[in-house]
Order: sequence, then C-alpha cells, then structure tokens
Amino acid sequence: MRYIRSKMMNLFRLLEAYGWPLLLVVIRFKMAHIFWKSGRVKFVHWDATVSLFKFEYKVPYISPVLAAYFTTTFELVCPVLLVFGLMTRLATVPLLIMTAVIQFTYLQHSDHTYWAILLGTVLLKGAGPLSLDAYCCKRS
Repeated sequence: MRYIRSKMMNLFRLLEAYGWPLLLVVIRFKMAHIFWKSGRVKFVHWDATVSLFKFEYKVPYISPVLAAYFTTTFELVCPVLLVFGLMTRLATVPLLIMTAVIQFTYLQHSDHTYWAILLGTVLLKGAGPLSLDAYCCKRS
C-alpha cells in the first residue's frame, strides 16, 4: 500500500511540475484564439461593428462607439499578451469583463461560463513558467 501511495505521489508531483505549465499554455492560446478572431472581424468590418454596438449590443453605461473601440482594442491586444505570457493576469481582466457583459446583456451561452473558468484559472494561477512573465520575474 505504501508503495502505491509513493508512486501516486510521484505521479502527482510530475503532473504538477510539467502538466500545469502545459495546461496553462493551452488555456492561454485557446482564449487568445477566441478573442483574436473576434477582434479581427470587428477591426476589418468597422462600420458594421459600430452599427452592432449601436443597435444590437446593449452595453450599459458607455456610448456604443466607445464600447466598440474598447472591445476591439482589448480583443486585439490582450490575446497577444496571453500568447506571450506577458502581463497575463492584467490581460485576463478585460476579457473576463467582456465575457460577463456578453453573458448578462446580449447572449446567454454556456461557452461563456467555460471562458470565464479558463480565464479565471489564468487570473488566479498566472501564466506559469512557460511565459515572459516568469522569465521577467527570474531576471529581476
């Protein structure tokens, strides 16, 4: 029994040492891909984006044009930060806010819960050792 417990503990240590960093990279890339695609479409079709924010999306408290600018900017900048693992926790905050706004004001969908869980994981755990955040922290 002790032997099995020892082997299991070794396996869990290996998973924590190598599995977590790889999982965090996958999460960062997945979320970056989702938001990057959306930001690219908004940027390329700017007139349609502004029109959607005026007539379709009911973003509270800010003007539709300002909401379109903010959303497009965050959807193009934050994914790049996520991919490189640079200022990762900071980059997840606007994406989490946008996910909540989409979920509660426009379209309720189970994918948004999934996105929030993945972004929340990165927010709480950080980018992991396979990131510029980790490299910068080691250098200072």
